[in-house]
Amino acid sequence: MNAPLLKLDGVHTHIGAYHILHGVDLEVPRGQLTMLLGRNGAGKTTTLRTIMGLWQASQGRITFDGMDITARATPDIAQLGIAYVPENMGIFADLSVKENMLLAARSARRIEEIDDKRLEWIFSLFPAMKKFWLHPAGKLSGGQKQMLAVSRAIVEPRKLLLIDEPSKGLAPAIIANMIAAFRELKQTDTTILLVEQNFNFAKQLGDTVAVMDDGRIVHRGLMQELAEDEELQTRLLGLSLAAHH
Repeated sequence: MNAPLLKLDGVHTHIGAYHILHGVDLEVPRGQLTMLLGRNGAGKTTTLRTIMGLWQASQGRITFDGMDITARATPDIAQLGIAYVPENMGIFADLSVKENMLLAARSARRIEEIDDKRLEWIFSLFPAMKKFWLHPAGKLSGGQKQMLAVSRAIVEPRKLLLIDEPSKGLAPAIIANMIAAFRELKQTDTTILLVEQNFNFAKQLGDTVAVMDDGRIVHRGLMQELAEDEELQTRLLGLSLAAHH
Protein backbone atom coordinates (compact mmCIF):
# COMPACT_ATOMS: atom_id res chain seq x y z
CA MET A 1 0.00 0.00 0.00
CA ASN A 2 1.16 3.54 -0.74
CA ALA A 3 1.56 5.81 2.24
CA PRO A 4 -1.55 7.94 2.73
CA LEU A 5 -1.33 11.49 1.36
CA LEU A 6 -2.72 12.90 4.60
CA LYS A 7 -2.51 11.41 8.08
CA LEU A 8 -3.77 12.65 11.43
CA ASP A 9 -2.34 10.99 14.53
CA GLY A 10 -4.02 11.65 17.88
CA VAL A 11 -5.09 15.18 16.94
CA HIS A 12 -6.74 17.27 19.64
CA THR A 13 -8.16 20.74 19.00
CA HIS A 14 -9.35 23.24 21.59
CA ILE A 15 -11.35 26.30 20.60
CA GLY A 16 -11.34 28.66 23.54
CA ALA A 17 -12.55 26.68 26.54
CA TYR A 18 -14.01 23.92 24.34
CA HIS A 19 -12.21 20.65 23.64
CA ILE A 20 -13.61 19.73 20.19
CA LEU A 21 -11.32 17.03 18.76
CA HIS A 22 -10.36 14.22 21.14
CA GLY A 23 -7.51 12.36 19.46
CA VAL A 24 -8.51 12.09 15.79
CA ASP A 25 -6.77 9.31 13.85
CA LEU A 26 -7.47 9.63 10.12
CA GLU A 27 -5.81 8.45 6.92
CA VAL A 28 -6.67 9.85 3.49
CA PRO A 29 -5.39 7.49 0.78
CA ARG A 30 -3.64 9.09 -2.18
CA GLY A 31 -5.80 9.46 -5.30
CA GLN A 32 -9.06 8.52 -3.57
CA LEU A 33 -12.14 10.33 -2.35
CA THR A 34 -12.54 9.90 1.39
CA MET A 35 -15.88 10.75 2.96
CA LEU A 36 -15.94 12.19 6.48
CA LEU A 37 -19.39 11.53 7.88
CA GLY A 38 -21.04 12.05 11.24
CA ARG A 39 -23.87 13.76 13.05
CA ASN A 40 -23.98 17.54 13.43
CA GLY A 41 -21.45 18.72 16.01
CA ALA A 42 -19.29 15.58 15.70
CA GLY A 43 -16.20 17.66 14.80
CA LYS A 44 -16.04 17.27 11.01
CA THR A 45 -15.62 20.97 10.14
CA THR A 46 -13.16 21.39 13.01
CA THR A 47 -11.10 18.55 11.52
CA LEU A 48 -10.90 20.30 8.13
CA ARG A 49 -10.06 23.66 9.71
CA THR A 50 -7.36 22.04 11.86
CA ILE A 51 -5.78 20.36 8.81
CA MET A 52 -5.78 23.76 7.06
CA GLY A 53 -4.14 25.47 10.05
CA LEU A 54 -7.10 27.79 10.62
CA TRP A 55 -7.27 26.28 14.09
CA GLN A 56 -4.13 24.89 15.68
CA ALA A 57 -4.00 21.32 16.92
CA SER A 58 -3.27 21.39 20.65
CA GLN A 59 -1.86 17.85 20.55
CA GLY A 60 -1.03 15.19 17.96
CA ARG A 61 0.48 15.35 14.50
CA ILE A 62 -0.75 16.10 10.96
CA THR A 63 1.37 14.76 8.10
CA PHE A 64 0.84 15.74 4.45
CA ASP A 65 2.84 14.05 1.70
CA GLY A 66 5.45 13.01 4.26
CA MET A 67 5.79 16.50 5.81
CA ASP A 68 4.71 17.50 9.30
CA ILE A 69 2.30 20.42 8.79
CA THR A 70 0.86 20.48 12.33
CA ALA A 71 2.22 23.90 13.25
CA ARG A 72 2.40 25.50 9.80
CA ALA A 73 0.50 28.67 8.92
CA THR A 74 -2.50 28.42 6.60
CA PRO A 75 -0.82 30.17 3.60
CA ASP A 76 2.12 27.75 3.83
CA ILE A 77 -0.26 24.80 3.91
CA ALA A 78 -2.09 26.14 0.84
CA GLN A 79 1.24 26.51 -0.98
CA LEU A 80 1.86 22.78 -0.56
CA GLY A 81 -1.14 22.11 -2.80
CA ILE A 82 -4.10 21.90 -0.44
CA ALA A 83 -7.31 23.79 -1.25
CA TYR A 84 -10.19 24.25 1.19
CA VAL A 85 -13.82 24.87 0.25
CA PRO A 86 -15.57 25.92 3.48
CA GLU A 87 -19.26 25.37 4.10
CA ASN A 88 -19.91 29.11 3.62
CA MET A 89 -18.03 28.78 0.27
CA GLY A 90 -15.68 31.73 0.89
CA ILE A 91 -16.38 33.49 -2.41
CA PHE A 92 -16.16 37.26 -2.93
CA ALA A 93 -19.74 38.41 -3.57
CA ASP A 94 -18.84 41.83 -5.02
CA LEU A 95 -16.36 40.42 -7.54
CA SER A 96 -17.27 38.75 -10.81
CA VAL A 97 -16.93 35.02 -11.37
CA LYS A 98 -13.85 35.80 -13.50
CA GLU A 99 -12.26 37.91 -10.73
CA ASN A 100 -12.99 35.21 -8.14
CA MET A 101 -11.24 32.66 -10.33
CA LEU A 102 -8.24 34.91 -10.92
CA LEU A 103 -7.80 35.51 -7.18
CA ALA A 104 -7.78 31.76 -6.59
CA ALA A 105 -5.14 31.16 -9.29
CA ARG A 106 -2.06 32.02 -7.29
CA SER A 107 0.35 31.66 -10.20
CA ALA A 108 -1.61 34.04 -12.48
CA ARG A 109 -1.70 37.83 -12.38
CA ARG A 110 -4.00 38.17 -15.39
CA ILE A 111 -6.78 35.90 -16.62
CA GLU A 112 -4.71 35.16 -19.77
CA GLU A 113 -2.13 33.46 -17.56
CA ILE A 114 -4.60 30.81 -16.40
CA ASP A 115 -4.24 27.60 -18.40
CA ASP A 116 -6.89 27.74 -21.16
CA LYS A 117 -7.34 23.98 -21.24
CA ARG A 118 -7.96 23.91 -17.51
CA LEU A 119 -10.54 26.70 -17.71
CA GLU A 120 -12.36 24.92 -20.53
CA TRP A 121 -12.34 21.73 -18.46
CA ILE A 122 -13.87 23.63 -15.51
CA PHE A 123 -16.51 25.11 -17.86
CA SER A 124 -17.30 21.57 -19.04
CA LEU A 125 -17.86 20.53 -15.40
CA PHE A 126 -19.84 23.66 -14.52
CA PRO A 127 -21.26 25.37 -17.63
CA ALA A 128 -22.84 28.07 -15.41
CA MET A 129 -19.34 29.41 -14.73
CA LYS A 130 -18.89 30.26 -18.41
CA LYS A 131 -22.41 31.65 -18.70
CA PHE A 132 -22.02 33.97 -15.70
CA TRP A 133 -18.31 34.71 -16.20
CA LEU A 134 -18.72 38.49 -15.90
CA HIS A 135 -21.58 38.49 -13.37
CA PRO A 136 -21.06 39.44 -9.70
CA ALA A 137 -20.67 36.23 -7.69
CA GLY A 138 -23.17 37.51 -5.11
CA LYS A 139 -25.92 37.38 -7.75
CA LEU A 140 -25.48 33.66 -8.41
CA SER A 141 -27.90 31.08 -7.04
CA GLY A 142 -26.81 28.92 -4.07
CA GLY A 143 -25.93 26.05 -6.37
CA GLN A 144 -23.95 28.29 -8.73
CA LYS A 145 -22.04 29.76 -5.78
CA GLN A 146 -21.12 26.24 -4.70
CA MET A 147 -19.94 25.49 -8.26
CA LEU A 148 -17.82 28.65 -8.16
CA ALA A 149 -16.32 27.66 -4.80
CA VAL A 150 -15.29 24.25 -6.19
CA SER A 151 -14.09 25.85 -9.47
CA ARG A 152 -11.85 28.21 -7.48
CA ALA A 153 -10.38 25.26 -5.59
CA ILE A 154 -9.47 23.45 -8.82
CA VAL A 155 -8.42 26.41 -11.01
CA GLU A 156 -4.87 25.15 -10.50
CA PRO A 157 -3.93 21.50 -9.97
CA ARG A 158 -4.04 20.68 -6.25
CA LYS A 159 -2.82 17.58 -4.47
CA LEU A 160 -5.64 17.62 -1.92
CA LEU A 161 -9.10 19.19 -1.79
CA LEU A 162 -10.87 19.64 1.56
CA ILE A 163 -14.56 20.25 0.88
CA ASP A 164 -17.18 20.94 3.54
CA GLU A 165 -20.77 19.87 2.74
CA PRO A 166 -20.92 20.69 -0.98
CA SER A 167 -24.50 19.43 -1.39
CA LYS A 168 -26.00 21.37 1.52
CA GLY A 169 -29.23 23.13 0.56
CA LEU A 170 -28.86 22.34 -3.15
CA ALA A 171 -31.61 21.21 -5.52
CA PRO A 172 -31.43 17.58 -6.74
CA ALA A 173 -30.42 18.60 -10.29
CA ILE A 174 -27.50 20.65 -8.94
CA ILE A 175 -26.47 17.77 -6.66
CA ALA A 176 -26.44 15.46 -9.69
CA ASN A 177 -24.17 17.94 -11.49
CA MET A 178 -21.87 18.07 -8.44
CA ILE A 179 -21.67 14.27 -8.30
CA ALA A 180 -20.74 14.14 -12.00
CA ALA A 181 -18.09 16.84 -11.50
CA PHE A 182 -16.53 15.06 -8.52
CA ARG A 183 -16.48 11.81 -10.51
CA GLU A 184 -14.44 13.61 -13.17
CA LEU A 185 -12.18 15.13 -10.53
CA LYS A 186 -11.50 11.67 -9.15
CA GLN A 187 -9.99 10.72 -12.53
CA THR A 188 -7.38 13.51 -12.32
CA ASP A 189 -5.12 12.22 -9.55
CA THR A 190 -6.66 14.69 -7.08
CA THR A 191 -7.13 13.39 -3.56
CA ILE A 192 -10.33 14.60 -1.90
CA LEU A 193 -11.52 14.67 1.71
CA LEU A 194 -15.19 15.53 1.68
CA VAL A 195 -17.49 16.26 4.62
CA GLU A 196 -21.11 15.45 3.81
CA GLN A 197 -24.47 15.01 5.52
CA ASN A 198 -26.24 13.66 2.43
CA PHE A 199 -25.65 9.91 2.63
CA ASN A 200 -26.92 9.29 -0.89
CA PHE A 201 -24.33 11.76 -2.20
CA ALA A 202 -21.64 10.12 -0.07
CA LYS A 203 -22.33 6.58 -1.18
CA GLN A 204 -22.17 7.53 -4.86
CA LEU A 205 -18.75 9.15 -4.58
CA GLY A 206 -16.82 7.79 -1.64
CA ASP A 207 -14.00 5.27 -2.00
CA THR A 208 -13.20 5.17 1.70
CA VAL A 209 -15.14 6.54 4.64
CA ALA A 210 -14.43 7.72 8.17
CA VAL A 211 -17.26 8.36 10.62
CA MET A 212 -16.86 10.86 13.45
CA ASP A 213 -18.69 11.03 16.73
CA ASP A 214 -17.93 13.37 19.61
CA GLY A 215 -14.55 14.50 18.27
CA ARG A 216 -13.20 11.03 17.45
CA ILE A 217 -13.12 8.70 14.45
CA VAL A 218 -15.37 5.78 15.40
CA HIS A 219 -15.36 3.88 12.10
CA ARG A 220 -13.04 3.56 9.10
CA GLY A 221 -13.52 1.41 6.05
CA LEU A 222 -14.73 1.19 2.46
CA MET A 223 -17.68 3.41 1.55
CA GLN A 224 -19.35 0.54 -0.30
CA GLU A 225 -19.34 -1.65 2.81
CA LEU A 226 -21.05 1.06 4.87
CA ALA A 227 -23.54 1.73 2.05
CA GLU A 228 -24.54 -1.96 2.05
CA ASP A 229 -24.86 -2.32 5.83
CA GLU A 230 -28.00 -0.59 7.09
CA GLU A 231 -27.49 -1.81 10.63
CA LEU A 232 -24.03 -0.18 10.72
CA GLN A 233 -25.41 3.05 9.23
CA THR A 234 -28.09 3.21 11.90
CA ARG A 235 -25.57 2.58 14.65
CA LEU A 236 -23.02 5.10 13.40
CA LEU A 237 -25.19 7.80 11.90
CA GLY A 238 -28.66 7.22 13.27
CA LEU A 239 -30.03 6.65 9.80
CA SER A 240 -30.54 3.92 7.32
CA LEU A 241 -30.05 4.51 3.64
CA ALA A 242 -33.45 3.08 2.79
CA ALA A 243 -35.07 6.00 4.56
CA HIS A 244 -32.87 8.64 2.89
CA HIS A 245 -33.31 8.60 -0.86
